[in-house]
Amino acid sequence: MSLESAALKKLLESIRLKYGYDFTEYAEASVKRRVTHFMALYKINELEQLDKMILQDEKFFEAFIQQVSVTVTEMFRDPLFYKSMRENVLKRLATYPFIKIWIAGCATGEEVYSVAILLQEEQLLNRSVIYATDINQRSLHIAKEGIYPVAKMKEYTVNYQKSGGTKAFSEYYKSKYNSVMFNKALKQNIVFASHNLAVDKSFSEFQLIICRNVLIYFNQQLQNKVLHLFYESLCTFGFLGLGSKESMLASDKIKYFEDVDRKEKIFMKSK
Repeated sequence: MSLESAALKKLLESIRLKYGYDFTEYAEASVKRRVTHFMALYKINELEQLDKMILQDEKFFEAFIQQVSVTVTEMFRDPLFYKSMRENVLKRLATYPFIKIWIAGCATGEEVYSVAILLQEEQLLNRSVIYATDINQRSLHIAKEGIYPVAKMKEYTVNYQKSGGTKAFSEYYKSKYNSVMFNKALKQNIVFASHNLAVDKSFSEFQLIICRNVLIYFNQQLQNKVLHLFYESLCTFGFLGLGSKESMLASDKIKYFEDVDRKEKIFMKSK
């Protein structure tokens, strides 16, 4: 199925005006791929038909959001990023009496619990609050539950060990049938909330912001806008962690950040 750019832009603009979800500055190739997949899934042949169904049926629109927004994640993804967090960031965050962390684009929450485990192992969780946000309500529900397939635990255990973890990873969850539930102690200082990076504003000041593998789905203009948002949301000497294929190059705020770990894409706001 080939989607015309003009028709796709019309659809995205209709969604923005009716629902306030702004996909107009997402990378076009990524949006086309996801919309095409959604249309094939629901056997829809024309964008005009999709446009009409989305505008007339809010439940159908919710299904569209769940398919189009990015939900791919895993625990301790890119373990060396978390190892660097342990060594280069958490030791400095320990100097604050209270630590506020924003995990933007948290998807189904695996990264949130990874960070909570790091904080607990550094005896910082009890004086931290983690704000975990995403555009996808279904993903947020899964994240709040903290229940994941037991089949993933072998892979996650390896990631955890490579990140510098020294405990038995199984201490952090309980198994039941084909699923595991992460300990309530990890959840006590986590706030899950809806937030749309494309249109929503800053809502607090943070010592650490983590937004990994989200910017790659945005065009350069939206990347710059979001990096501005992160700059405004960080305290001076606060830290920003991006994904392995992302950088600060799209932002005119790059001059206000210093490399903490260039390879692992960890930066510090210098002023």
